[in-house]
Amino acid sequence: MEIAPYGSWKSPITADLIVAGTVGLGQVALDATPDPLSKIVSNEDLYWLESRPAEQGRNVLMRARNGEITDVTPAPFNVRTRAHEYGGGAYLVHHGVIYFTHFADQRVYVQTNAATMPRALTAAGPVRYADFEFDAARQRLWCVVEDHSTPEDGQAENCIGSIDLASGQVQKLVQGHDFFSTPRLSPDGAKLCWLAWDHPNMPWDGTALWVADVAADGSLSYAQQVAGGLEESIFQPDWSPAGDLIFVSDRGGWWNLYRLHQGNRHHEAEALYPMDAEFGLPQWNFTTRTYDFIAANTLFCAYFQTGFTHFGLLDLDTKTWTPLDLPYTALGRAGLRAADGKAIFGAASAAQGSTIATFDLATGQLATLKRSSNIEINSGYISIPQAIEFPTENGLTAHAFYYPPKNKDFAAPEGELPPLLVESHGGPTAATQAAFSLSTQYWTSRGIGVLDVNYGGSTGYGREYRKRLNGTWGITDVDDCVNGATYLVKQGLADGNRLMITGGSAGGYTTLCALTFRNVFKAGASHFGVSDAEALAKDTHKFESRYLDNLIGAYPAEKATYIERSPIHFADKISAPLILLQGLDDPVVPPDQSERMFIAVRNKEIPTAYVTFEGEQHGFRQAKNIKRALEAELYFYSRVFGFGLADAVEPVTIENLD
Repeated sequence: MEIAPYGSWKSPITADLIVAGTVGLGQVALDATPDPLSKIVSNEDLYWLESRPAEQGRNVLMRARNGEITDVTPAPFNVRTRAHEYGGGAYLVHHGVIYFTHFADQRVYVQTNAATMPRALTAAGPVRYADFEFDAARQRLWCVVEDHSTPEDGQAENCIGSIDLASGQVQKLVQGHDFFSTPRLSPDGAKLCWLAWDHPNMPWDGTALWVADVAADGSLSYAQQVAGGLEESIFQPDWSPAGDLIFVSDRGGWWNLYRLHQGNRHHEAEALYPMDAEFGLPQWNFTTRTYDFIAANTLFCAYFQTGFTHFGLLDLDTKTWTPLDLPYTALGRAGLRAADGKAIFGAASAAQGSTIATFDLATGQLATLKRSSNIEINSGYISIPQAIEFPTENGLTAHAFYYPPKNKDFAAPEGELPPLLVESHGGPTAATQAAFSLSTQYWTSRGIGVLDVNYGGSTGYGREYRKRLNGTWGITDVDDCVNGATYLVKQGLADGNRLMITGGSAGGYTTLCALTFRNVFKAGASHFGVSDAEALAKDTHKFESRYLDNLIGAYPAEKATYIERSPIHFADKISAPLILLQGLDDPVVPPDQSERMFIAVRNKEIPTAYVTFEGEQHGFRQAKNIKRALEAELYFYSRVFGFGLADAVEPVTIENLD
């Protein structure tokens, strides 16, 4: 074993390795497809999305049939919607026919099979579609429609609508709220449910669950709210095969499962299996699922507890829970679907990256359909996360995953403590999971510890933990990152003089606030991070345009608070080096925020760098840019802290380095 300083260890986990052959895995689906000759229905068709950095982030619909995996959507089609900007729910498959939104023009396309070219179904125009539901009786698609054509207030109009499959005509049917999601048709086609919410609420703050009767012509009547409200978040409503309405609610403090029996006129939902765990997720994307019917009265479920994902079966007749011993610790972004005794879902473990897996109820057999990467890493280079709970402000505790440095070929000189990179997740209403990430192992295998923080406001720990960030964004998240880092320093696990903080989007804001308003971190990296909270409140897309009302305060009434929480106005307080990485086509955090921060730090003569990426929006999807961002950040830290790099990387221009 070679002795070398932390940070300078040679690792087989390179940036090239991370982007080579690695794909993102998204939205899964099951399809019962009749054979055109025998008319016998088969359930062997399984679908998912692959996001390919090597193809500039193009999302390709994949199909597994009888063990054979094929691309379904041909180039240049990109299955991705911009509804709510964050998208999700961009496709639906019914009996082998695919309906999807193409990213380039946001039109809905139909593809009769994998061998044919897609044809446009909807007309061209500034309209976006997502969250599809097939209506066989009326030959239409129900969906969320986001119309950007003539917004009177400068914002798009959102509604529940339907698309006629013969003509492509779009009919707007449910309006009157700022946002909608999850239109779902009852098994007999007689009722439609959906979620609605209004500014300033986000869907994890409060949503209303509605149900209406559906006429033969597709019109709706007798719409009524059956659950939810301003202080109750409803997630993933769906119908049981018997026609009962199942949904997730946090009315008891945790996102738990509930059932509303058909014919219940008093809307008294029953809790199916109460527990201090989360069966719900923040609706940043459409068609997010944590449960589905694997049998007529049995749910295949994923839930979250103390940062880890667990899987199980819930019998609705007896309300009994059967845990499943599956080798995963995190639910993937692909979600899950189930039917007729089979389930398909995305998952990951602490030692293995994202996969698309299947589960057979009859045999208990678990199989892997697709891995995000086929790269095999020796376990001697893999750092396994340790869930930690540490003290933070106001006598509370916060949560994080700690990844110690790990490389079987190297050890540090005696007495040296490792540098620590604190990661602050985006959202900020989101969470990090105990999922294997090559990007995390990139740091740990070089001798840099990683602390991945689920600061107050993160999901997965109940509604009260989630509400900690209300009114305190830029304070609570920063405190928790600071306290997590100092906790590890006190434990003798990190060098207090080499603490770094990094994050993207909201995590970038936390990074900038930590470097501006605290003096614990000695360097940081902001990936498309917010530096001007006021600018974000005034210039962002509709979905998030009132998000900060809850996180900071109503604007412009609380303008002074926005200024107080904006690092751009206090750049003179920054005393630590900073690198900023920014996509030039970002509609969520415009590039000028990073540019202004860079200029301010440069003028203070602190080491700083600004790296931009043409063609990237909010988040980096192109392989060359993912590689460049990762290596640029490592190079920056190596120059700031003076440790050598085992491999040559493309230099970054660092102002004021001397």
